[in-house]
Amino acid sequence: MGFSVTNQRNGSQFIADKKETILDAALRDNRIYPYGCRNGVCGACKCSLLSGTVDYGEYEDFALSDEEKREGKFLACQATALEDIVIDADEVMVGQSIQIKMLPCRVGKIERLADDVICLFLMLPKTQEFNFIPGQYIDIILKDGQRRSFSIGNLPEDAKTEGIELHIRLVPDGHFTPRVFESIKQRDLMRFEGPFGTYFFQSEPTKPVIMIAGGTGFSPIKGLFEQAMNENPNQSIHLFWGARDQEDLYMGQLVEKWLKKYPNLKYTPVLSENNTENWIGATGWVHDAVCEEYESFEEFDVYASGPPIMVNSVRDSLSKKNMHIERFFFDSFDFAPQN
Repeated sequence: MGFSVTNQRNGSQFIADKKETILDAALRDNRIYPYGCRNGVCGACKCSLLSGTVDYGEYEDFALSDEEKREGKFLACQATALEDIVIDADEVMVGQSIQIKMLPCRVGKIERLADDVICLFLMLPKTQEFNFIPGQYIDIILKDGQRRSFSIGNLPEDAKTEGIELHIRLVPDGHFTPRVFESIKQRDLMRFEGPFGTYFFQSEPTKPVIMIAGGTGFSPIKGLFEQAMNENPNQSIHLFWGARDQEDLYMGQLVEKWLKKYPNLKYTPVLSENNTENWIGATGWVHDAVCEEYESFEEFDVYASGPPIMVNSVRDSLSKKNMHIERFFFDSFDFAPQN
């Protein structure tokens, strides 16, 4: 027997097993709350506890502060119910059926995008159906059962023919990524589970949009942008891409093609370690470059993808200049050493 979880926001109710996180119980009941990393790092699944008690689980302090806990906040991806509880949480309506599956796949194309970035395409058996929304991610299942999460970088229709596109950065001495760079080859068999996450493009066609990528955070941004352009090629979007050096802008040629094709796209690359004399982009931190460009963010929808420190800096800086927090959508991931 488990405990009942009632969402005061819409009156829905489901049962969470005693050792099951509230997020996992919700997903099992086909209820999708906002969430991202599922590791207690990004803070996307933060909810309010109105009654009852929970075990908060393990999480990073910057994802859930002591003050937020005193205010009744918890992370649904880590917390387990200790009794019947009542919560207040958004419920995401995606408008289509997205089923989380464990699937076999084979390595398709392998493209070296930079010295430390590889683009890996995973091909599914022809008999398997895999639906996802651009911006979501999958977990690669390793032979020892460990998982590694990677955002999907292409559209569902392209994934069916080209394979599921993943941008993988090398983590020296990592458990998985060195294998991608050194020994993985075409037709190698792998397994993954997904799709996960609620990082979707949610903007109205007339809404101006700012997209901010940090490093390989460009991967989900690429999916969001391509979806947005499929739906409305005239959408106004300003893309900022923060990287260490020019080589880290590993798909710069693709962005240049976008600029020629879509008249309402503006692009600002930002280098934190600029050693190039002829560099004409911005320098410094990407959130500072965004703030230097605009006096106010009141009218914008903002999408950010990158490591937690970047996403948190974007949220804090833009909030001070009138960004509506409910119109801030983010995918925060950690460059964990075990990768």
